[in-house]
Formats: sequence, C-alpha cells, structure tokens
Amino acid sequence: MSVQEKKGRKTFSRGIWAPAARIATIRAELGAERTTDAYAKRRATETVRRERKHCEYVEDFRGAVLAFLDFAPCHAGLAEQLADAVTQHATPVGSGTVARTQRIPIERRAESAVIAWLRHATTAYDNMKIPRIKGKRREVRRMLAEQSRRLLEKYRAGQAVDQTCPLHRALSNTGSSLS
Repeated sequence: MSVQEKKGRKTFSRGIWAPAARIATIRAELGAERTTDAYAKRRATETVRRERKHCEYVEDFRGAVLAFLDFAPCHAGLAEQLADAVTQHATPVGSGTVARTQRIPIERRAESAVIAWLRHATTAYDNMKIPRIKGKRREVRRMLAEQSRRLLEKYRAGQAVDQTCPLHRALSNTGSSLS
C-alpha cells in the first residue's frame, strides 16, 4: 500500500508499506536466491559484460576526443596525452561527468569533457570567487570555454607553442611525459 501525507498544498509520499511478515519472507527468498551457484554465475557474466561494454565506450570516447581536438600532426603526441587525461578523468562509471550521459551524442560529450577538463586544469576556475548572481557562473564558464577554444586553435593550426603554455603545464602536472 502506498502511503501519502498532505502538508498544506503539497503531498509527500512515505513510500510503500507492507506487512512485516511479507517483507521478511521476501528478504529470506532473496537471500536464498543469492547463495545459489546460478546467481553467482549470472553475476559474474554480467560483470564481464559490463566491463567489456565500458572498455568499448572508453575507446569510442577517446576517439571522439581526438577527433574534436584535431591537432596538427606536429602536436599529435600532445593530442594523445590530452585525450588520455580527459578520458581517464571523464569515463569512470559513476563519475557523474558529462561523458557518462546518454542524452547527447558522443561528439558533444567529448567536446564538453575537453572544455571542462581545460577549465579546471588550465584556468583558475576552481579558486575563483564568482558572485551568487543568477547567470554569473554560466557567464564565467562561457568566457573560460572561449579561452580554452582559442588555446586549442593554436594547436590545430600547428603554431609553435612554448613550454609556458597552460596546456603544457597542465599535462606536465598530470604526470604525463611531454616530448
């Protein structure tokens, strides 16, 4: 039986209530089922399937990141390192990052993940004091995204970039070996 409680104009659900004996019976049946060999085998198969699916997704996502980066051949090594860093950060199951959502195409997920990684790694975003005014945080994020896109354009155009570049510094801080 579903229990609801009215408080003023709002109705709050208190969940589904059932007799204690029924709950105990179902818990016992569930416990018995979980001790069987068939259940353990099914769980192991599901784990392998999920791991394989995750690995395939990580490969696809990394490919989408590289396609978005589209660095000039002279910066290909840096593109690989950046793709690895973004993929490693964005793809773990349960990470809550944009890379895990299924609502947008993988290409947009890759773009958003790269921009987010650059925002946190190459700017002072995490230490900024952003006023709590409606739209201000979005405005700051949009400005930093544009700054990140300008940075990426240098690498796409094949321009010579010095070692003080924010991207170089960020990747060297992640432990990647830069050439």
